[in-house]
Amino acid sequence: MARLYANENFPLPVVEGLRQFGHDVITIQETGKAEQRTSDDDVLQFTMADDRAVLTLNRKHFIRLHQEQPGHAGIIVCIVDPDFAGQAARIHAAVETAADLQGQLIRVNRPSM
Repeated sequence: MARLYANENFPLPVVEGLRQFGHDVITIQETGKAEQRTSDDDVLQFTMADDRAVLTLNRKHFIRLHQEQPGHAGIIVCIVDPDFAGQAARIHAAVETAADLQGQLIRVNRPSM
């Protein structure tokens, strides 16, 4: 299972769903870094040091960081999705498909209607 770090504003119900799938997920709130205006670069550095992939809704900035710092532990960018259980399942499936998250940028979108 994957080691993941949920960035600020990432939905807690999705985190809980991922934990039910067996993933080791911590949140920015659990690390005491919430509401401190932690930069995206600092988030990425923290996850690299802790060997965790970032879970984020901040697609634009983390896609840029992926291009600038390809040695990260993984970045999973998501679109806001009110179907929390479905989003957790899609993230789980994407993580399970990837052999290794190191240096990977994974995009998780809502399904087309």
